[in-house]
Amino acid sequence: MALGIIAGMILALAGTPLIAEQSSTSPQVINLPGRSVAAPFSDAVLAGNTLYLAGRLGLDPETQRPPATAVQEARNVLDGIQAVLSEADMTMDDLVSVQVFCSDVSMYSDFNQVYREYFDDDPPARAFIGSGTLLFGARFEVVGIAVKG
Repeated sequence: MALGIIAGMILALAGTPLIAEQSSTSPQVINLPGRSVAAPFSDAVLAGNTLYLAGRLGLDPETQRPPATAVQEARNVLDGIQAVLSEADMTMDDLVSVQVFCSDVSMYSDFNQVYREYFDDDPPARAFIGSGTLLFGARFEVVGIAVKG
């Protein structure tokens, strides 16, 4: 009887792939138009319906320096995330996970003040990480993962 059950299970599994099929489309690099930075990374990579966003800073676009206030820098960085998402035909609502690196966690409430403006009732999962010094004197760097759907 046990052999019959095992044989039945083998027959049932015979038509079921044991390894998930990979998408036939290759990952697609997403960069903002006019990107002038020769950095060794892309703004984002779309793999299937998942977009992996590189870390973004909220530098002033004119001076390439941090703006005067943490609130303005938070707005700049989130606008940058929004722009990359738009290039991939996504919105902030498609974000499922966000990591915020912050040079000084005392700016937590400044960041949250702005962050709340970018999401409706259900914001993505998030980590707020005290990182110490960030590139170019930035206060915030934000990384995210979005899923289209």
